[in-house]
Amino acid sequence: MTTYPLLDTLGNPADLRMLDRRQLPQLAEELRAFLVESVSRTGGHLSSNLGTVELTVALHYVFDTPHDRLVWDVGHQTYAHKVLTGRRDGMSRLRMHGGVSGFPKRSESEYDTFGVGHSSTSISAALGMALAAKIKGEERKTVAIIGDGAMSAGQAFEALNNAGVADADMLVVLNDNDMSISPPVGALNKYLARLFSGSAFNAARKAGEKMLGVAPSLLEFAKRAEEHVKGMLTPGTLFEELGFNYIGPIDGHDLDSLVPTLQNLHKLNGPQFLHVITRKGQGYKMAEADPILYHGVSKFHPEVGVENDNPGDKAGGKLTYTQVFGDWLCDMAAADPRLVGITPAMREGSGLLRFSELFPERYYDVGIAEQHAVTFAAGLACEGLRPVLAIYSTFLQRGYDQLVHDVALQNLPVVFALDRGGLVGADGPTHHGTFDLSFLTCIPNMVVMAPSDENECRRMLTTAFRRDGPSAVRYPRGSGTGTPVENSLTDLPIGKGEIRRRGQKVALLAFGSMLAPALAAAEELDATVADMRFVKPIDRELIVGLAREHSLLVSIEENALVGGAGSEVARVLEEAGILTPLLRLGLPDRFIDHGDQALLLAGLGLDRDGIVRSVRAFGAAQEAGLPGQGAPCQTIQDQEPQ
Repeated sequence: MTTYPLLDTLGNPADLRMLDRRQLPQLAEELRAFLVESVSRTGGHLSSNLGTVELTVALHYVFDTPHDRLVWDVGHQTYAHKVLTGRRDGMSRLRMHGGVSGFPKRSESEYDTFGVGHSSTSISAALGMALAAKIKGEERKTVAIIGDGAMSAGQAFEALNNAGVADADMLVVLNDNDMSISPPVGALNKYLARLFSGSAFNAARKAGEKMLGVAPSLLEFAKRAEEHVKGMLTPGTLFEELGFNYIGPIDGHDLDSLVPTLQNLHKLNGPQFLHVITRKGQGYKMAEADPILYHGVSKFHPEVGVENDNPGDKAGGKLTYTQVFGDWLCDMAAADPRLVGITPAMREGSGLLRFSELFPERYYDVGIAEQHAVTFAAGLACEGLRPVLAIYSTFLQRGYDQLVHDVALQNLPVVFALDRGGLVGADGPTHHGTFDLSFLTCIPNMVVMAPSDENECRRMLTTAFRRDGPSAVRYPRGSGTGTPVENSLTDLPIGKGEIRRRGQKVALLAFGSMLAPALAAAEELDATVADMRFVKPIDRELIVGLAREHSLLVSIEENALVGGAGSEVARVLEEAGILTPLLRLGLPDRFIDHGDQALLLAGLGLDRDGIVRSVRAFGAAQEAGLPGQGAPCQTIQDQEPQ
């Protein structure tokens, strides 16, 4: 007998809509069990997906997807959606190269209406889709599903402010899984949700508006009275004031409440807002008990659960760069009372947990609000404090304007600790930190550093903290090289690299994480290797000296080639009038898909063998007198990983 008798009968949401409503709880139970089994074999995001099973079932049951548009926020909550939309078999290769993405992806399925990896975009995108349908004269519904955490970002409220006056037929579903917005769900809330979304209530309201329309003052009084009554009983006054018809909160795991409420809302026109309460990890006791631990998991046994209490702290017995940062932050905070630590809702991921416990008065989690985080740091720096903003490289992109105008332009001493620089693996192109060296180096007053090992990372963080101006230390995801980390807080001379190996003819200029494969390749090539350390200011003296002593320079970086560290090397050579050929190795001008980090790097020619292969191919081209000889040149192995 099959483990999933009902789920096995469904190929797409149209099949789901053929079920009797009384079958939906069984489907939800099977779907939740399948997710636990599947993610335990592949790893992935678990607790958030378990919390949206009933909501996903109800949405696809009520709305005519994909004709009606479901726009998911972040994507951590879409595994059930993927299973129900024909990708159940593909879940066995979730987040693996060539397999199903961990996030909604338009090229993957027509049911993924908007690609997403960062948060707080769903309402903006859904509003655009809803108004596009109106302009084209198409009858369709649009639903944005956003979490309470994502609602802390400014873009969500910018979109709400616009949507409330845009006269668009759209529904915003607030998936509140932290109980932070509303009181506990009970029978009264369920009753009110059914009442406020029902046809009788809304028909009465429209009739009242029509009758009172002849007396605008009475109509306005009636509207305000309705809002005040609802505001006393529900937490939706804010959304009502923004122009939405607020419904809720209701239990997001109660299909007998969800389905009829959504059916009622489906019939209504204009901007609607449904507030549902869910629980992360719902139905899997260990995830319910520790939803943070089960947010992102590696493979585990469902009956045993995740055994590593601090996943990511160490990998293969080596410290991760995140752990190095966390330890440094605590040590520097103990040494200097001016230090303030800031994170945009990434305390565990960025390594601030211990700091938040030891120095709670100097720890600030600003929520998913990267723009605010950067300007907040600038304000602290204006008053003589030394803010350290711990942020993933991909998320700093969201605060770029603030980085330029509020920090760099005023030359304020803010430290940007950029985690996940380079390729991050399974989370894919929305999370790869592949552009930071390019977009940081062009900003005046910035110092940009890339450590090659754990101890160098600690020293660079100290260097950045003691500098009177903005600095970024960009380090990769995962473990370092196993280099012992000093306990001291020692800085580095700014703008100075160092020679790590002496060789002949070829000089490899390695930036950050590329030092290890460069040293390995150098043994095969008998090449000189320089640990460049600084992308800005770059070590001009070192580059010029190596160019005069060697017949080929090779820059190697885990960053986009366009505008990256190699471009800075080329600029130095050009300004010095040096014609020594330059081979630039890095990431190609395209978005890199998800997959194992080592596999991706190998496929892009950024491992030992790839570097050797590229250098030898370039040398052979020079000897053959092919075009480009004697001039700066770039090449890269740009095949898909096998």
